[in-house]
Amino acid sequence: MIGAVPTLLACAFLVTALLYASVGFGGGSTYAALLALSGLDYRLLPLVALACNIVVVTGGSIRFARAGITPWRRAAAIVALGAPLSFLGGLTPIKEATFLALLGGSLVLTSLTMLVPVKDNANAPPHRTARWIMLAAPPLGYLAGVVGIGGGIFLAPLLHLTRWHDARAIAATASLFILVNSLFGLAGQMVKNGPDLFGLALGAALPLLMAVVIGGQVGSLLAARLLPPQWIRWLTALLVLVVGVRLLVGV
Repeated sequence: MIGAVPTLLACAFLVTALLYASVGFGGGSTYAALLALSGLDYRLLPLVALACNIVVVTGGSIRFARAGITPWRRAAAIVALGAPLSFLGGLTPIKEATFLALLGGSLVLTSLTMLVPVKDNANAPPHRTARWIMLAAPPLGYLAGVVGIGGGIFLAPLLHLTRWHDARAIAATASLFILVNSLFGLAGQMVKNGPDLFGLALGAALPLLMAVVIGGQVGSLLAARLLPPQWIRWLTALLVLVVGVRLLVGV
């Protein structure tokens, strides 16, 4: 189980939340990897990571909605396809070695997606393959539930590549996708592991939740103003790559 949370781990969560929130994501996969490297029981990793994810992206999703940026009709279709599979992913039993391999692999892939150039496609016509983007939602939702991530960090590059919408609408859609998938995935994990284990995990990890609250707020409000957005994406990609490789080496 979780003992006293080291100050260094809480600081790592704060920095992760700051970087991810500044580019519109939650950071669930990196939280899970950091916990795995700290020696936490792997069954608790998705519970804590998804809870942190929800804390980080809720504020961003609300701000996008209030600003009228979220393309509700188009985003709802993608979210509706991903969420049920996220719940099923949370229910899926998985061995520790398989879990850690999936988590490490998803982190390495995440770092590569962070390097995809982000362009504003507001005036560009949708690509012909944009209509097929919904086919990606179910597998991404399932992966989100199994590993304890939101899946938006994989979805967003696909939306950009297919010119699905403009950059701000894509960020809003990814944030909503992460939030709903995290909620459904967390529900599946709770059914699989029991609410008692969830309560124990959150009680012991409360300092981490406080850290991501602070990091998420700072990231969404300040970080993008202090550094160019592309620099922040590169820093985030480097962080994710290092943690992912470190995790895979230990599998």
